[in-house]
Amino acid sequence: MSKFKYVYRDPTISENACLNDSTPYGIYDTDTTFCSESVGICKFVARRLGFPTMQLEYGSGSIYAMFEEAVSEYSQQINHYNMKNWLWEQYGADKLSATGSMSSGSGTSTQTNNPVTPSLGLSVHLSQQYGQEVGLGGDVTMYTGSIILTSSQQVYDFNTQADIPAAHSESRLEIMRVFNEGPSAITRFYDPYAGSYDQRSMLDGFGFGNASPAVEFILRPVSYDIARAQAIETSDKVRKSNYSFELINNQIRLFPKPDAADAGDRIWFQYQLREDKRGSSTADNPTDYLSGTVSDPSNAPYKFLTYSEINAPGRQWIRKYTLALSKELLGIIRSKYQTMPIPNGEVTMDGEGLKAEGREEKQLLLDELKEFLESVTLTERSRAEQEQAEAQQQVLNKSPLKIYLG
Repeated sequence: MSKFKYVYRDPTISENACLNDSTPYGIYDTDTTFCSESVGICKFVARRLGFPTMQLEYGSGSIYAMFEEAVSEYSQQINHYNMKNWLWEQYGADKLSATGSMSSGSGTSTQTNNPVTPSLGLSVHLSQQYGQEVGLGGDVTMYTGSIILTSSQQVYDFNTQADIPAAHSESRLEIMRVFNEGPSAITRFYDPYAGSYDQRSMLDGFGFGNASPAVEFILRPVSYDIARAQAIETSDKVRKSNYSFELINNQIRLFPKPDAADAGDRIWFQYQLREDKRGSSTADNPTDYLSGTVSDPSNAPYKFLTYSEINAPGRQWIRKYTLALSKELLGIIRSKYQTMPIPNGEVTMDGEGLKAEGREEKQLLLDELKEFLESVTLTERSRAEQEQAEAQQQVLNKSPLKIYLG
């Protein structure tokens, strides 16, 4: 095969990157803008590398491959930026497809990034778990069971004496609440048809002591009733055997000890299954709704950007990165031989220098893009708004106040 097949010449529009499998992956071959600009990119790179004064040791197909890689690298950096801002907003919510709220597409290799509607993201999931622990919300089923009381028996075993569904008898239970409570404190001091001692004293002071109790009404704030109920409950807890329980190793100890009058009554309790709380799916607590959703950066529904929708600054970065990649490739080719013999001497090849320059330019371009994207993240925006607010406050603090003369 002739070596001139691998010598560069300017392509025509009929020889663009989208024809004859010129790009390795064909990611952007359906993008007409990418196809038409590939010819101009090819000529731009060739001129920057010295063509036609210096011949290039590869054809336009190699530059097309570098062009495709440059666009893909730019897409990757933009997608990293979007994931940094929005991934946790979509965690466990967005489907693993390019048709969700994070991107749009119809099964193609490229996409359009859509704005993401901000939400509380993981904060909502965490708040659900906190609420679940105190019996408010959550996504774990709360079950109810009971224990039949026996006279003079104070300790009961949940594994053998609890009345729960048979399917739960072999499961680890987490007791969330035990309804071992005494009579309400308000029944100890409030009677709508009889005044208490302090009420009677007040009525006597107003001259209403001879009136029938059924028509006596004293208006008090509700805080009075709350404070008095708390006083009674505290007194019972300190001075009497209070209604409470101890739960150790699946055994519950009830206070006070049940007597003959309590025999046959039930103590009710609420519980959850430990496997439900650990996230495993059961018939009563399915977690199938989480399958097929975003769990980490590896399955966030992002694809390569649509080249035609990349703006001018982005395309300029892609041109420079294509040039850096092409320079590195040319250096690799030329560094195969350090010198080339010519009549009466030899020519030293510049392969090593081109490789070093290409790699340095690549790194500088990547650092520049990453630094810029980092400067416009949501975190940086919040920091900038904070600094701006503090600066404005400093200005206002130094502004003279008006003096009013009366």
